[in-house]
Amino acid sequence: MHAAQVAALLDEPACAHNTGSKSGCARPKPGATAGGCSLDGAMITLFPIADVAHIVHGSIACAGSSWDGRGTLSSGPGLFHLGLTTDLSEQDIIMGRGEKRLLHGIKQVIDRYRPAAVFVYQTCIPALTGDDLEAICKVATADFGLPVIPVDAAGFYGTKNLGNRIAGETMVRHVIGTAEPEPAVEDRLGIVVHDVNLIGEFNIAGEFWNVLPLLDELGLRVLCTLAGDARFQQVRTMHRARVTMLVCSKALINVARRLEERWGIPWFEGSFYGIRDTSEALRAFARHIGDDDLTRRTEALIAREEAAIQAQLRPYLDPLRGRRVLLYTGGVKSWSVVSALQDLGMTVVATGVRKSTEADKARIRALMGDDALLIDEGKPDLLLKIAHDQKADLIMAGGRNMYTALKGRLPFLDINQEREFAYAGYSGMVELARQLLTTLESPIWAAVRRPAPWHRAA
Repeated sequence: MHAAQVAALLDEPACAHNTGSKSGCARPKPGATAGGCSLDGAMITLFPIADVAHIVHGSIACAGSSWDGRGTLSSGPGLFHLGLTTDLSEQDIIMGRGEKRLLHGIKQVIDRYRPAAVFVYQTCIPALTGDDLEAICKVATADFGLPVIPVDAAGFYGTKNLGNRIAGETMVRHVIGTAEPEPAVEDRLGIVVHDVNLIGEFNIAGEFWNVLPLLDELGLRVLCTLAGDARFQQVRTMHRARVTMLVCSKALINVARRLEERWGIPWFEGSFYGIRDTSEALRAFARHIGDDDLTRRTEALIAREEAAIQAQLRPYLDPLRGRRVLLYTGGVKSWSVVSALQDLGMTVVATGVRKSTEADKARIRALMGDDALLIDEGKPDLLLKIAHDQKADLIMAGGRNMYTALKGRLPFLDINQEREFAYAGYSGMVELARQLLTTLESPIWAAVRRPAPWHRAA
């Protein structure tokens, strides 16, 4: 990938920070890939496409022990779980055998697994030695009669977020618009079906399945989620949607913009975390589609679901009300999870914004007030100090912060992609409340905070 292409992806017109004197995301700096490189970002974006074979072209270190590297779930094919790699050795690199090894690997995968398509991910070594990924993929497509898509996201290009955008741009250039969806028909109740997209929904722990029944009831057919529980054919048809919901803005905002520019599909940003945000997302679909009957049915569904969920949450609300949470995450979760916790009557004392856009920060201030404590870096000593100063009852963060919380003898709940519980949608709120209360009321905290027996004896 040329430097000009990288610069174009960093300069995103749809982002709020691309106005005035500041234009574009911050350029990669030395050490910026410590939180995940471009290859990592591209893989976590596209691996949830379940019927595609994902080949990492590079050394084993880039794909070793990579079985099921993301907590996304599939309702069908499981091919995406496999960690496929060309496993380049020193001899391959010295003798210039990388391209030949890649072509052989593509053939082997197609013969063995018969995937819907093959995605090939460029890594640092073949990018530096000059392997022509795009040319090899063109040859493989012609020879094997199957789409072979080059994902040129070598790790040294930049951060994980840049890799997200490279993956999205690859889908726009090579996949979206290459097939037509099945014609939509009225369901048995005579409801008109409208096609929609969800971009940045990765079906972590099956969260998409909490929301899909609501959309089905309203007659909103999801053409594609890009990429949770998606199929290659679905990605190809995204250009025929009436409206797109952007679930994770920083990752794939370029795809939403390109769909609007090229095919005239309007988009909005929303979240399915929390009661208020789930209801607002459903209303936004109806508002953008402009169907009066859909609007009426949406309001009826929201009224029914909100009444039902309030009844289910009743046993949890009193024990959770007023509990103080330190939230350290990023991106859309930095504000969407705040909204969900506030719906449960909890107080968010601080939230992480390391991977958040300016628009995300504006939403946080709207929810928490102008004096909201925003955390830019999550050093363990800093998180524990903030938790102590703010009298936090619980730390809610990604798995890498679990031991920080445990060392501070604080309850911890994982909100990252490796978690096993789905928190999206109305039903997800009950699961979130259950996990929060189970974590907070565990008897282990009283035990670990008591003085040791030898101290009590003294």
